[in-house]
Amino acid sequence: MATKVFESIGKFGLALAVAGGVMNSALYNVDAGHRAVIFDRFHGVQDIVVEEGTHFLIPWVQKPIIFDCHSRPRNVPVITGSKDLQNVSITLRIFFQPAASQLPRIFTSIGEDYDERVLPSITTEILKSVVAHFDTGKLTTQRELVSRQVSNDLTEGAATFGLILNDVSLTQLTFGKEFTEVVEAKQLAQQEAEKARFVVEKAEQQKKAAIISAKGDSKAAELSANSLATAGDGLIELRKLEAAEDIAYQLSRSRTSLTCRRGSPF
Repeated sequence: MATKVFESIGKFGLALAVAGGVMNSALYNVDAGHRAVIFDRFHGVQDIVVEEGTHFLIPWVQKPIIFDCHSRPRNVPVITGSKDLQNVSITLRIFFQPAASQLPRIFTSIGEDYDERVLPSITTEILKSVVAHFDTGKLTTQRELVSRQVSNDLTEGAATFGLILNDVSLTQLTFGKEFTEVVEAKQLAQQEAEKARFVVEKAEQQKKAAIISAKGDSKAAELSANSLATAGDGLIELRKLEAAEDIAYQLSRSRTSLTCRRGSPF
């Protein structure tokens, strides 16, 4: 009797375990910010997009493919050429997410690694197209315009693949070694030109100062000559008295004694 009871319990437990396993395999979860696409072994990818939560499926017949629909960043570096044939290295920072309604088409036509396949390709194509219309000077001075045009074209191109671009920013813009050397040489030439201009202006100022000084000396000599012609020896005697007075004042402030010979003008 007890043996039959244990056998019944064992069979019930086994059935319960099998049923539990079947139920567990028939349930799947879609986390917050994610969506699911169902692949059916008999009918292929279904057009239904499964929302967040716990859902049922047919075990071994259906399989859920989970997609992350959060906005995620990705840096895409590209080397292209400008209008004046200079190499330009550009890095774009793109915040993207898949359009939830387009997930079945994305999975069917591109695959789960859609960002690896789509973003580098269309970014390179659009950057080359946009940058080719600007020379290196305009790429530097009109960087905001370049970034806006790239963003508009890239957003439009990504939409054809079912992707939403929330933000596109140009984070790095550098030029080739040859262009950098040309810019440095140009800056050096400008500095040398400024230095030469300063030297020329200084020489001109010195020339003007010398001319003014010469005119002043000429005028002073003319005035002295006129004074001598007018006052005669009286002006000379006045200058001697002024000089003697100045010397006497300087000697009075000095401790050194000085004996003047008779007949000396002092």
